[in-house]
Amino acid sequence: MPAVLADLCIEARWFLPMTEPREVLEGHALVVRDGRILELLPSAAARQRYAPTVTVRRPAHLVMPGLINTATHAATTLFRAAGGGRAALEQRFLGPEFVRDGVLAGIAEMLRSGITCFADRYYFPDAAARAAGEQGMRAVIGLPVAETKSAWADTSADYLTRALGVRDEYNGHPLISTAFAPLGADTLNDAAFARLATLADELDARIVIDLHESAANIDACVARHGMRPIERLHRLGLLTPALNAVQMTEAGAGDIELARQTGISVSLCPHASLLNAHALPPMRAFAAAGIRLGVGSGGAPHQDLWGDLKLLAAMSGAGTDAGTDERTVDAPTDAWHALIVATRGGAAALGIDADVGTLEAGKWADLCCVDLGAAATQPLGNPVTALVFGGGRDIVSDVWVAGRQLVSEGAMTRLDWPSVAARSNAWGLRLRAGG
Repeated sequence: MPAVLADLCIEARWFLPMTEPREVLEGHALVVRDGRILELLPSAAARQRYAPTVTVRRPAHLVMPGLINTATHAATTLFRAAGGGRAALEQRFLGPEFVRDGVLAGIAEMLRSGITCFADRYYFPDAAARAAGEQGMRAVIGLPVAETKSAWADTSADYLTRALGVRDEYNGHPLISTAFAPLGADTLNDAAFARLATLADELDARIVIDLHESAANIDACVARHGMRPIERLHRLGLLTPALNAVQMTEAGAGDIELARQTGISVSLCPHASLLNAHALPPMRAFAAAGIRLGVGSGGAPHQDLWGDLKLLAAMSGAGTDAGTDERTVDAPTDAWHALIVATRGGAAALGIDADVGTLEAGKWADLCCVDLGAAATQPLGNPVTALVFGGGRDIVSDVWVAGRQLVSEGAMTRLDWPSVAARSNAWGLRLRAGG
């Protein structure tokens, strides 16, 4: 029988398909054609069955689905250099060029961290979408909706008009999808939220919104509307499986039950929550309720997820080898479950799990390859535990999005990092001078 043609074959010591609980495959190969996974099978069988154009061998490495950052503000990467006064600086510098350069800087950081998809929310979403598409990065672009005037739009009607224009431009794009992104549960009046709910229902569109990020936020909503934010959104018809609630650090039993009943997803941002002196989200309760969970960097100054992964795992009290300590097997969140949240969980939270999040035939080949021979993962016992508790951006060796290799042995293949770095530093100088 003649060999089947393929574009790419990756052979690695370990694979994490993320399809079955705690399944780790050794000595396998992943075969890709036209950007999608053909098969994950033993290496010997792959060599007999397929004739790939390119074969990549990583003998000390682990390949898994790419990490998914479900809540970013990538353009704000540039504000790292400012040292404060962000609101005033936004008024002076915010525009499409700023957003494009900031998103490119964020994409560079995310790719080097093994992130293959990010869900972004900020002004000038068209610039963000264009930057991501040009770099071959998968992105869910939030389309801001607000009542306050900004450099992007003047009124809520203007925001929605511009949002629909961006949505139409990227409808059917293989890498870029969109979601409406109201700027907080307390920022729109009832009529604007009702219009948004109608549009989302008519267009089968998704919605992403910060929700219950702090006690102060909840108190302000109760004072203004007489109810908690999640209750207000429910009354206005926005609590559906299409809604992704970001943060949810302050969630009582009633809030969690309402989230469960309505089928919303939740994006946890534990690192950002700690940086903002907010509570950590009750992820045990979310997991016990069966709520879809993703993880995002949120408002943190850095876009990678490795610190968040450690928090997700460590907050359950799990840190030992899952194969030798039965307590970790039953924990709602441990090293394995942290990876679930950052891969297939994130894909489900964003509504793209039919295409990414696991290593299965027919899905896009969005892949992260890590070197488990690094010092932080030695001596090596359980590769999953080593990955989560010893891993970081320094062990990421290769990244593919839709089968295209964007990072090869630590070097970016498509993004012009020297140019991006130069533009980022130029913005830094301008921001510091204007602060």
